[in-house]
Amino acid sequence: MKTLNKLALIFFLLTFAANNFAQKEEILATANGQNYTVKDLDPATREQYEGLSKAIAAERIELLGDRIAEILLKDEAILRKMTVEKLLETEIGKRMSAPTAAEIKAVYDANKEQIGDRTIEEVRPQIVNFLQRESYPKALAKYIGELKAKYKVVMGKDVNAANLLATDVLATVNSKPITVKSYNEKAGQTLYELKMAVYERTYDYLDTIIFTEVTGLEAKKADLAPSDLIAREITNKMKDFTDEEREKLENDFRQSLIKKYNIKFLLKEPTPFVQKISVDDDPAQGSAAAPVTIVMFTDFQCPACAATHPVLKKIIANYPGKIRFVVRDYPLVQIHDNAFQAAQAAHAAHAQGKF
Repeated sequence: MKTLNKLALIFFLLTFAANNFAQKEEILATANGQNYTVKDLDPATREQYEGLSKAIAAERIELLGDRIAEILLKDEAILRKMTVEKLLETEIGKRMSAPTAAEIKAVYDANKEQIGDRTIEEVRPQIVNFLQRESYPKALAKYIGELKAKYKVVMGKDVNAANLLATDVLATVNSKPITVKSYNEKAGQTLYELKMAVYERTYDYLDTIIFTEVTGLEAKKADLAPSDLIAREITNKMKDFTDEEREKLENDFRQSLIKKYNIKFLLKEPTPFVQKISVDDDPAQGSAAAPVTIVMFTDFQCPACAATHPVLKKIIANYPGKIRFVVRDYPLVQIHDNAFQAAQAAHAAHAQGKF
C-alpha cells in the first residue's frame, strides 16, 4: 500500500512538473486564439533559436581572440615601422606552403564541369590562388600564435561570465588591458547582428505560417481558394499597377487579418546596438538640433556610395528641418586607387567652406 502511495505521489509530481513546464513555455505569437511556440518552428529555425545562447557565447570568445590578434598585429607593425597590411603581406606568405601538383590536380578534377575545355595549365594560376586563400586562415593563426609567444598575453575574466563590470579586464596584451567596456564597443554590433539574424528568421517563419493559416480560414469562409481571395483583395483592386499601389493593398489586407484574427507577435526583438559616433568637425547639412542625424561613411570612388546619395537627398527633402546629414571619410584604399586623394581634396574644400 505504501509502495502504491509513493508511486502515485511520484506520478503526481512528474505530471505537475510537466504541466508547469508547459505553462512556462515561451509564447512567440498568438492568432485566432492559438499560441505559437518554439515547437511550431521548422527544425532548422528551431535549432538556431534554441541554440542562440551557445552561438553568442562562442562568438564572444572568437571576437575576444580577434581583438587580441588586432592589438598584437598593430604593436608588431609599429615596432617594424610598417602598416598592418604590409606586415600581413610579408609574414603570412612565408607561412603558406605552395600547393602541390596533386592538390592542384584534385581541384581541377573536382571542378572539371565548370572549367570546361581549358587545360590544367591554363587554369593553374586561378587554382593556386584559390588554394592559397584556403590556407590563409591557418597561416594567420600560426603567426598570431608566434606573436602571442613574443608579446605577453594574460587572460583575465571569462568573457561569458555573469555580471561583468565595465571595468573588468578580459585580457592584457603587451600591457594593454582589454576591458569589458572596450570589448563591447568593438563586439557589440557583431553580436547584435547575430541576434537579429535569428530573430528575423524566426519572425519570418512565424509570419508565413500564421498568415497562411488565417488566409486559408478567411478564404474558406468566403468559399474561395486562397489564391482567389488574394486576387479579390489585392490584384483585382489594382488600377495603376505600381509597386506602391500593390504594397498598400497588401498592407491593407494584412492589417484586416491582424485585426480580425487578433494576431500578435510576442517574439522579443534584440535591443539595437548604439554606438557613439563623433560628428564634431565633419561636413554637415541641416540643423544640429534636428531630431534625426544620418552619418554616411563614404568613399568618393565607390559606385554604391554614388548610387546612395540621390536616395538620401530625396529622403532629406521629404523631411525639411527634421534631418541633419553628416559626411565621414571612409576611403577603401585597397580597391580604389584615388579614394584617399579624393578624401583629402574634399577635406581641403571643407576647410575653405566649399565642401
